[in-house]
Order: sequence, then C-alpha cells, then structure tokens
Amino acid sequence: MTSALRQSGKERKMGKALIIGAGGVAGVVVHKCCQNSEVFTEICIASRTKSKCDALKKQVEEKGTKTKVTTAQVDADSVPQLVELINKEKPDIVINVALPYQDLTIMDACLETKTDYVDTANYEHPDTAKFEYKYQWAYREKFEKAGITALLGSGFDPGVTGVFCAYAQKHYFDEINYIDILDCNGGDHGYPFATNFNPEINIREVSAKGSYIEDGKWVETEPMEIKREYDFEQVGKKDMYLLHHEELESLALNIKGIKRIRFFMTFGQSYLTHLKCLENVGMTSIKPIMYEGREIVPLQFLKAVLPDPASLGPRTVGKTNIGCICIGKKDGKEVHYKVYNCCDHQECYKEVGSQAISYTTGVPAMIGAMMVMTGKWKKPGVYNIEEFDPDPFMDALNKWGLPWHETFDPELVD
Repeated sequence: MTSALRQSGKERKMGKALIIGAGGVAGVVVHKCCQNSEVFTEICIASRTKSKCDALKKQVEEKGTKTKVTTAQVDADSVPQLVELINKEKPDIVINVALPYQDLTIMDACLETKTDYVDTANYEHPDTAKFEYKYQWAYREKFEKAGITALLGSGFDPGVTGVFCAYAQKHYFDEINYIDILDCNGGDHGYPFATNFNPEINIREVSAKGSYIEDGKWVETEPMEIKREYDFEQVGKKDMYLLHHEELESLALNIKGIKRIRFFMTFGQSYLTHLKCLENVGMTSIKPIMYEGREIVPLQFLKAVLPDPASLGPRTVGKTNIGCICIGKKDGKEVHYKVYNCCDHQECYKEVGSQAISYTTGVPAMIGAMMVMTGKWKKPGVYNIEEFDPDPFMDALNKWGLPWHETFDPELVD
C-alpha cells in the first residue's frame, strides 16, 4: 500500500487517483470520482493543456465535492515528465484517459514509480493505426515483479462488454460458443457530421478493415462490408456494421468455448456519406503531407476543425444501447442470453455535463480504478477486465449510473 493510502479515526481507507487526460471521457471520470469521495478522497487532473484541467476542477468544486482536487500540466508522451509528476503527487493509481498512443509511456512511468494503472482502450500505434494487445501484454512479467496491477480496457467496449461476458460465463453457461457485441448510438447531435468520441480514433477505427474471430482465426473483411439491421431495445431498428474491435482478441482467449466472436456498431447514413467524401479527398489519411512549407497529417487537421466531442452534450438527444448476445451450453442445453445497458444522452448531460458516449466510458473507468484501489481486483500483473470476478463490477454499474438488463430470449444477429 502506497503512502497516499491512509486511515482516518474510523479506519476508512482513503486514496488518490492521478487522472491523465482532460477530454470528454476524463470529464466524466473526474465527476464520478468526486461523487465517490469515500474511495477517491483526492484526485489530480493532468493534461498537456492545464487550463482544461482547471475548468474541470472548477466544475466539480462548484458542485460541492468532498474530494480534494488539484491540477497539473504534463506531456503524456514523455516518460520523464510522467515519472516526475507521479513522484510529486504520489497517487495510488493512474487512470489513463489520454490517447491510446500514450498507453505505453504511461505504463512505463507506472512501472518506474510502482503505481497501479487503469486505461480504457488498448495501445494503438500512431503511424500504422493498428491496435492490438501484444504491446501491453508484453508488460505482464514486469508488472508482476513490480507488485503492481495494470487493468486494461476499463471503458464500455472494451470494458463493460468484457465484464458482461465474464458474468454470463460465471452464472449461466458451462461454455459460450458465440458472442456478438452490439454497440448502438441512437443519439442525434444535429450536426451534418461529427464524432461522439475522439475524431482521430473514431475515423481510424471505422476506416480500417473489419475482422472477427472464428475457430481461433481472424477473418478479415473490407471496411463496412458486412451490414445488418437490428431492433435495439429503447432505440428501435438501426443499421449496424461489422468492425474490428480490440476486446475480441482478449475475450477469445479468456471465455471458455468460443467458436466465433464479432463486433457491430451502428452508423447513420449522413455519417457514412460524409465519411466517404472525406476519404475520397484524402482527409482521413494518417500519412503526413506538406502544406505551405510544413508537414501536417490530414486526419489530425480534420480533428481540429470538427466539433469537439466534449461540446456535444447539450445538443445530443436519444439513447445508446450497448450489450452482448451469448449463445452456448449449460448442462448440455443450448442457452441464448443477452445483457445490455441503455443510456440517455440528456440524462448524462444533466448529471455530469456530458453526452452518453463519454459517460459510458468514463463511469467504468472510475469503477475499474475503484476495484483495484479497494483490493477487490488487486493482483500484480497485466490483466484484461474479464479476467476478474465480474460480480462486484456488475453491482457497481447499477449503483453508479449504468444499470444493466438481461433477457434469455434475445433477437439474434443473422
């Protein structure tokens, strides 16, 4: 137990989190940590742009939080700067809600300072746009030897979807043979084109080739090649498309009996039409080009001119529906099961000033950090979220704003 954990006269554990990032998801994490002041008695918000951290600090302090809040400036690409900040703040855990490109530098800093680590998305190489777990899984032995925990992918997908699958496996199945993860955003922000989370990450994810795992092998598809219509609870019928997504890789290893696992996400026609036009003129490219004597990356320029996802909260209406359909066997009989969450954009905005996409990622990040800090998921090494007991996390989802529903007669994906 690090020095920041201490006890009051009532033997209540107190802890400090260093939150790296100041975007939409970070804003939710800050608000939820401050709501959970019994666990997070102190937080430090750090980002390259300190003014954004200061704005978040002002928001939660105006709500009368009991959590002590400080801010700092840090370049998350710099291990020395991160180490200096961690040594100064002495947090019990680092919650990484910066860019996926920065996962490894933050993990390096946590190793050097022997500090627990949580993130919401796996490492993505900034030049190749490939995201896979091998880079972070390579840290397993180092984290074990350091006696610290790294919890990977504690967002919603990846994150809650992994917990959903682990919960299904624990309570309803002897083996799960088929998993379909369905991510539906039924919200409307009123813009012709905008992204509900980091534009650079969102567009790279959608533009990449799709893939799924079947019989232990990756099957690759062309981008957005496989389309299905699905009737989502509380949202209605939406078009969804098969994408590559990182939790497929870990769930295929950690869930017993998997024969096939797929990921689908909904997109509206306006979004797809605008995206196709941008692709046709090269604006989604990650290859640098020269413009007026300086090098720029078209996708990064596009990110700069698109609406900030953190600004979409006041104008986004509708609901999300994200969940997992599992098909497998229990006592020799086939079982169909679906577990999902629905989240209202405007209800999220009223609570924390954010739309539901950031909310559904930020709440699980706080819960994952709480699981590690309270010792429920504390174990040296590097772990994906489905490798721990799902029950306390599932209970916390209901308590902290993401109630879940289950059915044993779900509509299946053709």
